[in-house]
Amino acid sequence: MSTVAADVIERAEKFRRSFERLKAEIAKVIVGHSDIIEGVISCMLAGGNCLLEGVPGLGKTMLIRTLAKAVDLRFSRIQFTPDLMPSDITGTTIVSETEDGRREFKFQPGPIFAQIVLADEINRATPKTQSALLEAMQEQSVTVGRTIYRLEQPFFVLATQNPLEMEGTYPLPEAQLDRFMFKLNVGYSSREELAEVITRTTEGVSIETARVMDGPEILAHRSFIERVLVPSQVKDYAVRLVLATHPGGRFAVGVTNRYVRFGSSPRGAQALIMGAKIRALLDSRYHISFEDVAAVAFPALRHRLILNFEAEAEGISPDDIVREVLAGVPKEVEDFPA
Repeated sequence: MSTVAADVIERAEKFRRSFERLKAEIAKVIVGHSDIIEGVISCMLAGGNCLLEGVPGLGKTMLIRTLAKAVDLRFSRIQFTPDLMPSDITGTTIVSETEDGRREFKFQPGPIFAQIVLADEINRATPKTQSALLEAMQEQSVTVGRTIYRLEQPFFVLATQNPLEMEGTYPLPEAQLDRFMFKLNVGYSSREELAEVITRTTEGVSIETARVMDGPEILAHRSFIERVLVPSQVKDYAVRLVLATHPGGRFAVGVTNRYVRFGSSPRGAQALIMGAKIRALLDSRYHISFEDVAAVAFPALRHRLILNFEAEAEGISPDDIVREVLAGVPKEVEDFPA
């Protein structure tokens, strides 16, 4: 066995142990929702942002707060409300008085200047305020006036939102949705899980969350994830899945042409590949497979599809489209470019 191979195996094993330890620490507080916890951790380690959608009271905010306690990073929480202003997020310039009595303008950083930012109920603020996060989510920086402030790394946004059918919500702009690596739908707990939630929250059970990961370790994992091999045919499969969501395109499936107005952007393909790399590492493999890509298709693509009126009228959801795309796009093709 070569030294390089031994090093890769050792780092992969360290990645798996760190991932499982962090997942187990969160599971001490959060009952069930194993796939949601795994999706949130995957986004963090891949350097992406994550959006959690579900009705109030399902533990979305608690999950993110628990994650923040389990990693040694600076955390801030922003409660989005209709009267929240962009400057409440990014910060503002104030007039301050110096020791010698002079007045000067001084920038007061807002809550976006953290490493883990919880954007709670993000779709209860107006689109103008929602867009204050755009630059931070994509460029990892904040521009105020003529000054660009770089955000400390690692940095990522974890947002929660309520279903659009609920009162007092505003749909997120498509450009902002596209900047979330995954959108995770948080469902109701089972009978057994709900009973355990009641036990933990009403019977004086005290659970301490230990810190199990820090910033340098997260950055090291991100660097290692990028080294996971991507076979050309698997990459082509991810590309064809994204192209199959484009109506009128060469690879479009029937439901795409009928129900989709706009398909996924290239960020969808990036999310498919990065999510697949993490799944491969967790399965003790150092290259991704077709199955890895298919397994992350729903969280990677569901929020990147804009459906038409006919889909709304017939009750067709983005997940229905992704399901048909997975069924209609073959994993291997004969015309694969050599």
